[in-house]
Amino acid sequence: MRLLIIADTHVPQRAKRLPEQVWQEVDRADVVIHAGDWVDVALLDELEARSRRLLGVHGNNDGPALRARLPEVATAELDGLRLAVVHETGPAKGRERRCARDYPDADVLVFGHSHIPWDTVAQSGLRLLNPGSPTDRRRQPHCTYLTARVENGRLADVALHALPPR
Repeated sequence: MRLLIIADTHVPQRAKRLPEQVWQEVDRADVVIHAGDWVDVALLDELEARSRRLLGVHGNNDGPALRARLPEVATAELDGLRLAVVHETGPAKGRERRCARDYPDADVLVFGHSHIPWDTVAQSGLRLLNPGSPTDRRRQPHCTYLTARVENGRLADVALHALPPR
């Protein structure tokens, strides 16, 4: 099962649309995961129409229309892998401990908000992933997203992809 993991798209505020490379990944993915800050419901509609399966949450920049359609926390079991998605996890300091406490039933927690790619494993075994942003790099050298595979209940081949400058 192939995953595309994105967050903090901020379309159309930070970019008019997602980069073409990300849309190509949408077409290849079995599951698209979006960890919030969509900004406009039009991107949600487009991803729902184009994705085989979409798992998303709302973020702090998402208004009432997005909050009406998306949860604050989403969970799914993907081929035996227990996944949770949330936008905010709080400060980097203590994140692994807090998230292990708050998401004890998850194997993987995908989050956004910071626009900073993150890939760590808590002492409990919970893997935390932040894909950065494909449209707003902020203080990072590149805009980014993640891809991964799920095989027999395990996450495999997690790859951070840097997008070329626009």
